[in-house]
Amino acid sequence: MAKVDPRAAVYTGSFDPITLGHLNVIQRCSRLVDRLIVGIGVNIEKEALFSVEDRMDLVRQSTAELKNIEVLAFDGLAVEFVKQCQARVMVRGVRSLSDMEAEFTMSLANRKLAPDIETIFLMSGEEYAHISSSLIKQIAALGGREELERFVPPVVAEALRERLIDPSDQ
Repeated sequence: MAKVDPRAAVYTGSFDPITLGHLNVIQRCSRLVDRLIVGIGVNIEKEALFSVEDRMDLVRQSTAELKNIEVLAFDGLAVEFVKQCQARVMVRGVRSLSDMEAEFTMSLANRKLAPDIETIFLMSGEEYAHISSSLIKQIAALGGREELERFVPPVVAEALRERLIDPSDQ
């Protein structure tokens, strides 16, 4: 059996795309652990805007200044991915009470599936609590780069504009 790294944590999500809210959680968590693995999940039930490879690249570019971050893709259960990473801490970012309710339910299920994995909740900064991927996609389709950069890193704003805006409109 592989040795568990007690100073490693895993933050999973679809990150489609990564937002300033996600980045806030990643930055704060990176100060708490020696190694933070950002797990890009593949959700077969959702149509992703960006491919897994694109999402991994955007997360890597957005976190380049953080030296203890590793970005990996996974499919299947998040708790199984945490075990594969030889970690025992799963980080979940929450924005609101409704997020907390859903995350609480999920953490109870995860505890049944993997009692050795602990879940830690980090509240996003209040300036990011309203950011969601659906909001980002709407702003990308209707707003400009300046508006987008209030919600996502510049590299993501550029990728969104390339993906969602007809080149003849630019």
